[in-house]
Amino acid sequence: QVQLVDSGGGLVQAGGSLRLSCAASARTLGHYVLGWFRQAPGQEREFVGAITWAAGRTSDADSVKGRFTISRDNAKNTVYLQMNSLKPEDTAVYYCAAKLFSISTRDYEYDYWGQGTQVTVSS
Repeated sequence: QVQLVDSGGGLVQAGGSLRLSCAASARTLGHYVLGWFRQAPGQEREFVGAITWAAGRTSDADSVKGRFTISRDNAKNTVYLQMNSLKPEDTAVYYCAAKLFSISTRDYEYDYWGQGTQVTVSS
């Protein structure tokens, strides 16, 4: 069982930055992958990126490569999504999610979800 709490969203101008946090509660996260997804109004949920907890290996969607960075803090059981050079099309509700073992871009393969945090980028 994993509990996830997302935070850090807000309103920012285009070109600005935000850092999202996902605090995870679990007996152990060693076998888990922590992922970030986003969903804009009227659109399907979209993979943003993910990180393996044990090795720290990351994978990013092409749409955010070079702008977004995923990292983790083992001591705090927290995953971060650093978002730079934000664009209006990045506006969405961002969700943290967890699954076992391997990184996947498919949302239905993730078993645990945070409540989501709104990111709004103004032009």
